Amino acid sequence: MVQAFNDILERIKSHKITDYILLLSFALVMTLVVSSQNFFFQRVIENGISKKDIVAQKTITVIDTKRTEQHRQEVIQNIEPILIPAEDEFIKVNLDTLQTSIMQIRNKNVPDTVKKDELGLLFDVSKDKKEYLANYLLISNDQNLQKIFDKAKITLVKVLNVGITESNYENGKLDKIIQRNIPTNTPRNQITVITSLLKEIITPNLVVDDLATEIAKKNAQNSVKPYEVVFHQGDKIVFEGEPVTKLKKDALREAGYNVLEINFWGIFGLFILILFSTFIFLQYEKNFEKVFYETHHITITGFLALFLAGIAVFMPTGFSPYILPFPAFIIILSVFTNARIALFASTLELAILTIGLHYGIEFVASFLLINTVSMIAISKIKFSKRFDLIITGLKISAAGLIIVTCVYMLEKFLIDIDNLLILRDLLLIFANGVLSGIIALGTLPILESTFGIITPYGLAELADHNQPLLKRLQFEAPGTYHHSLLVSNLAEAAAEAIGANPILARVGSFYHDIGKLKRPLFFVENQSYFGIENPHTKLNPRLSKMVITAHPKDGVEIAKEYHLPSIIHNFILQHHGEGLASYFYNQAVAEEGIENVKEEQFRYTGPKPNMKETAILMIADAVESAVRALKTPSNEEIEQIIDKIIKERLNDGQFADCPLTLKDLKVIATTFNRILRGMQHNRIKYQQTIINELDKQKAQTSFMDADFDAKIQQLEQNKENGQE
Repeated sequence: MVQAFNDILERIKSHKITDYILLLSFALVMTLVVSSQNFFFQRVIENGISKKDIVAQKTITVIDTKRTEQHRQEVIQNIEPILIPAEDEFIKVNLDTLQTSIMQIRNKNVPDTVKKDELGLLFDVSKDKKEYLANYLLISNDQNLQKIFDKAKITLVKVLNVGITESNYENGKLDKIIQRNIPTNTPRNQITVITSLLKEIITPNLVVDDLATEIAKKNAQNSVKPYEVVFHQGDKIVFEGEPVTKLKKDALREAGYNVLEINFWGIFGLFILILFSTFIFLQYEKNFEKVFYETHHITITGFLALFLAGIAVFMPTGFSPYILPFPAFIIILSVFTNARIALFASTLELAILTIGLHYGIEFVASFLLINTVSMIAISKIKFSKRFDLIITGLKISAAGLIIVTCVYMLEKFLIDIDNLLILRDLLLIFANGVLSGIIALGTLPILESTFGIITPYGLAELADHNQPLLKRLQFEAPGTYHHSLLVSNLAEAAAEAIGANPILARVGSFYHDIGKLKRPLFFVENQSYFGIENPHTKLNPRLSKMVITAHPKDGVEIAKEYHLPSIIHNFILQHHGEGLASYFYNQAVAEEGIENVKEEQFRYTGPKPNMKETAILMIADAVESAVRALKTPSNEEIEQIIDKIIKERLNDGQFADCPLTLKDLKVIATTFNRILRGMQHNRIKYQQTIINELDKQKAQTSFMDADFDAKIQQLEQNKENGQE
């Protein structure tokens, strides 16, 4: 039993179980935040019944949407379909064809009974009427029959001009229309025949113009003014125990009450939606943004999402959602992660809030576009000046004005919208962009400190050489400080060349050797500055190795003391990886024999570099030291040193955990070669030239001085002899 309990505890402590618990916890908290409006609703209304009398504190005007919609439907139903004439030439041709058929049957050399049967087949009428029509058409002479067809053609033209609709055709009104248009003084028997002939060939020649009819209905619908209900100050909006209709809910909303209601299944559905969206986001980061798939970055994303949801929920009822700081959400998250993650997270957040708080489609469409613009705008800044965030906010404001204006232009074409409402939302969306830049500018330092995540702005501050730790390195370990500066130049250039983070590579290089502050005199670059003997000559190789390989661990302790961000710890720990301290290893082999020395005993504790930037630092650190050890290396020697170091680290498996490719390594080698050649350029011997010039001037001065002394001596001698 105890063992089973311990097994359960171990499983709970495992990373997967912890991740699932955190995922469920976040989804639950987010659900409670978004659905919290339901609890406010229950304070006023329960099961659709008002729990108390509510009196209007101000004059409230609301639209009775139900009555307005009923009126609109009535108006639409009274709109007659708009008819347009169809092609009717084929109807006239059909009459000629019918006449030809009748004449052919009359002229056949067959018995009259056969002719009557065939004539009857031409008409879709009752049996008695068929016999009547067949007898009349058979016994009439050609002259009389021609008169009938002539009158039928005249009648057909009149009928088609009047127009026949589907309803005329289907409701049995065709007979009356034909008979009203038959020429006067036509005998009754001919009227019957002409009507029967035309009924066989006439089809509706007026059809409904669906588009014109729909436009007419829309115009009629838009012409209906909304039915308004006014609650004056002091009027009761609802009575205790009264069923709350949609009209009353709208009035309560205008009065400042929250009337959004979500039942249990609604809340459960919202929870599943948030859980699924969060899972999608985590999978996106895990598969496409692995660098940011860590606790700190996921935590700050969840915090910002909850904070934005809280603003949306607790925003005053009736207030426009265009003030929701989605741009600030994207700007801040982009600074901590990248613009792609920020856009993906904001899209999921927008979907959740839209479903949970019932935002309109125009709001969703506007913010999808505004969020995209925000992502593009923040991805363009170089993070050199914090004021760039304000400029980015202004760009978002300008884009927001264009987007919302276009949305309202389309809406105004369909429905009548108050111009003051449009102006209000335009002002809010403009203020949203500007305020988002200001919010991001003010909150970034707080969030950096709270979550321990370094941003490009934080990196710029750490790169200041007046930082206490860098000042200390400069005075206590000047050789190490100078080495770090040179390495930072190499790392920054290489990182930029392969698309890594150059600022991070530069700053990480500044601090990678701070562990040497603990024992600065044990490192060769500092010994020459202080003019001391190498202390390792008095130590055995194993002890020297312990001192040297301890500086990454010592560096992390100093970094924690000075509150450096965790990402800088990676540079301190990983810049040697699990590499071999080869100098002391070879020294130990020489003293003890290779069979008594294991490589593992002379390796750094690692870990290996797991970022492009730390891998670049590993190469730059080794290359700079190796090139500096040579007095005047040639270009070929520099190139050979770089290639040798990269191959050694590659064959030793030091790049196994980082995403560097062979192409990246080639670019890094080329970049280092270019920079080191510039650092090793030949110099003019200014000092020797100056010395030669001074010697020459001294010689000339000495000659002039000797000549002057000779003249003085000559004058003194002349004076003694009595000469002037």
